[in-house]
Amino acid sequence: MKVQVERLFLQVNGLHLSLLQLHPTKPQNCPVLVLLHGFTGSALGWGSLLEELATAGLSIVALDLHGHGLSDAPSDPERYSMEHCRADLLEALRQLGIAPGEAILLGYSLGGRIALYCAFSGFFRALILESASAGIADPQEREERRRQDEELAASIEREGVAAFVARWEQQPLFASQQRLPEELRAALRAQRLANRAEGLAGSLRGVGTGVQPPLYARLPELQLPVLLICGALDEKFCAIGREMAALLPQARLAIVPEAGHTVHLEQPARFLELVLSFCSALSISSGSQRNAAAAP
Repeated sequence: MKVQVERLFLQVNGLHLSLLQLHPTKPQNCPVLVLLHGFTGSALGWGSLLEELATAGLSIVALDLHGHGLSDAPSDPERYSMEHCRADLLEALRQLGIAPGEAILLGYSLGGRIALYCAFSGFFRALILESASAGIADPQEREERRRQDEELAASIEREGVAAFVARWEQQPLFASQQRLPEELRAALRAQRLANRAEGLAGSLRGVGTGVQPPLYARLPELQLPVLLICGALDEKFCAIGREMAALLPQARLAIVPEAGHTVHLEQPARFLELVLSFCSALSISSGSQRNAAAAP
């Protein structure tokens, strides 16, 4: 199945957002999957996964988040906040003609935290979270993280993106990425280096884990199917995933062996299988509901 790829730039609430849209050759009634990347990422960071998902029959929308990729990088950190991310995402999808209940939202890491916040809008049909959290519940820990993110943002502005990326890639969180082929690691590094200092700093200050509203207390309210994906080598986020799965009413937790924080790059075949199986089950369920409603 051939795939049509478009790069779009939308003016949304005074901000220009960039996105990739992929359509299968016969897009009629295709489920829509919206993807939000992680910190230092972009829509291009999903790599060949976007085309593989579209080839499998999904209509794909992959955004460059605020301050990342080709989207605008506002000077005001408040413009990066969860509230603005949600309002901008929903408006962008409306401009694309996507109606409430049509789209499944997938977010990785930072994009997962934003996706979880957006899921409470009632706009989305289902949610997929890869290596994501619901924030930091403890006020003291949250304030400490806010302070750390501020220091990191200042260092990015002071020293530049290249110096930051060199340090960022050495975190224990990303140690398992050293197993990736050199060509893939080089592409990932180039994509990180393409970001702007003001955008990364603004994202840390406006939507970092230390400033976002914690959502653990609200998870039992989220009445929609949720797939949680984490890598077995990422013990911290596996623990977070188990905690979230226990609180969400309709959650499934998938822990992927031989993967760390970035499951979609480290075990792409298994990640693709999990996402497609989840989306397929939703389609079957929706079809059964429609048939039941139409029965005399």
